[in-house]
Amino acid sequence: MSLHVFVAMPYGRKQDIDFDAVYADYLRPTLESAGFQVFRADEEPRAGDIRTDMFQELLLADLVVVDLSIDNPNVWYELGVRHALRARGVLLVQSERPYQPFDIYTDRKLRYHLKDGRPDPERLEADRRALSEMARATLSAWHGRKISPVFSLLDGLEEPDWRSLLLTGDNEFRAGYEVWRRHIEVARKGNLPGDVMLLAEEAPTWALRREGRRLAGKALLKLKQYRLALEQYEAILEQDAGDLDARQQKGLLLGRLGRHDAAREWMRAILAEVPHDPESWCLLGRLEKEEWIARWREPDADGERRRALAAGETPSLLQAVESYMNAFVQDPAHFYSGINACTLRHLQGHLGGELKNPASLPNLEGGVIWACLAAMEREPHDYWARATWAELELLLGSPERAESAWREAVAEADKDWFALDSSRQQLLILRDLGFRPEAVAGALAVLDTEIARLQPPWQPRRVFLFSGHMIDAPGRAQPRFPADKEAVATQAIAAKLDELGMGADDLAICGGACGGDTLFAEAALARGCRVWLCAQFPEAEFLQASVAFAGGAWVGRYYAIKDHPLTRLRIQTDDLGPLPVGGNPYERNNLWQLYTALAHGPDKVRFVALWNGGGGTGPGGTQHMVETVRRHAGRVSILDTGELFGI
Repeated sequence: MSLHVFVAMPYGRKQDIDFDAVYADYLRPTLESAGFQVFRADEEPRAGDIRTDMFQELLLADLVVVDLSIDNPNVWYELGVRHALRARGVLLVQSERPYQPFDIYTDRKLRYHLKDGRPDPERLEADRRALSEMARATLSAWHGRKISPVFSLLDGLEEPDWRSLLLTGDNEFRAGYEVWRRHIEVARKGNLPGDVMLLAEEAPTWALRREGRRLAGKALLKLKQYRLALEQYEAILEQDAGDLDARQQKGLLLGRLGRHDAAREWMRAILAEVPHDPESWCLLGRLEKEEWIARWREPDADGERRRALAAGETPSLLQAVESYMNAFVQDPAHFYSGINACTLRHLQGHLGGELKNPASLPNLEGGVIWACLAAMEREPHDYWARATWAELELLLGSPERAESAWREAVAEADKDWFALDSSRQQLLILRDLGFRPEAVAGALAVLDTEIARLQPPWQPRRVFLFSGHMIDAPGRAQPRFPADKEAVATQAIAAKLDELGMGADDLAICGGACGGDTLFAEAALARGCRVWLCAQFPEAEFLQASVAFAGGAWVGRYYAIKDHPLTRLRIQTDDLGPLPVGGNPYERNNLWQLYTALAHGPDKVRFVALWNGGGGTGPGGTQHMVETVRRHAGRVSILDTGELFGI
């Protein structure tokens, strides 16, 4: 997705300079050719207050280019607003002027050249090249020196949260944000992280892009796709190295990937900067707790063996307790860290460990009780507060009270399979160590009963992704898939799918075009595989563009695939929203299919391409799909149409 640039400059002809020509001949084409989407406030066609869009741009634009060739009050005002809202992302340009204003005297400015009040044709190419290079350099140095003198001189000043400053009423950014947010939310609730990944890349500004990647990371984390989730958070950190949530999640994911030493050092580096942040302490405790569990949970060990191993790892257990305690001390309302510290202290005693200060445990229990009661008073339907209370009852109450509390908690879960499964994993730790077996068994029975009522997110054994040529249109100059080669392609696809072992537990993803897509989908359905057809246009338009030109027989085959009970038709514009400005629907469709496949687990992906090896290498092309699947260790099978068809 193109980065967004707002241009602040005078309009029309002022002081013998044609600023509209400067914009049309110099600024706009240069920035667009450098990959930016360019906006100037006077270009907004809707009726309304032009300042609304201007303020939103000054807040959220990736880059603000300011022309200071003359002392225009509006331009100076806009520069001041940007300097007050954002620490970076400003590029100053100007033509020759007799003096430099004091406020920006030392600021670096890019000079462009005029002739008769318009960009000088003889020097325009060099000026464009310099602007393009400086725009890229300004963004690449986003995390370096602060450009705004306001933020440079006032060390304690923090940039505002963009969500809190979305302007009310009818303005471009708010309208675009709401459309984007709705589709993100639908994808999140529909458990479609591939959709969220693509929508994150399509966000019109860095702020929305960062928000989308955060949601994608959370969705992938739930699905235990830790490597892909880590990629999302690392992309956030490339935009903003100081994003605390992304840094914390990276530490958590490093641990989930088995890189425990790296994860621990990463979190300790964060705590060295923010020593009073409860969430960072809590995540460090979580990492240490997971490492402790990994040390004693041998798959084939019996209960006695597990308890002996766990008891021998007391130092690791105490590290987790200490981190959770630090989190709870920093924020006594942080009941999640409190209950973890409390439960681990009880396990310490259960395993025969000596409590150095036994009297402190009742104090901890009392603190967690109060934090939990206060949380339930604030949010009576909060599942996690209810689940914490149920865990307290399991630690301190009778089996009957614990079971009753878990029933109340489950009633507030709102059918969240992931939340219920997370609670179940915590109870399995207690079960495996033989802690209060009657109470734990009753609580597990409650959770297992509720989980059994829900449809767990279906996870295919493997995902077969396909890309291939359409049947050649009549009169095509350079043949790629002649109609008389259909039988050859059918046999090659079938043989490859049999070789790869496609079966009823798999998912097949493809477009619905005549030719390769159709043959692949028919072969997948014949093997009992679920099929997702991803169309880049609404159905009627899609049929005209990608199916009907090859004849009525292909249209009939499309409907037979679509109407099959194992097929799901997905329409790009319905599921992802309108195509972004300057976007390519075909590239978008290929990326959509690619991310959907990868989100199920890169190691599960089997990519089959009926392809002559030609075409572009940009995002969304077949070559890009091949490279991406290989980079994530998925398997790639190329059915070379040049060899198959002899062309």
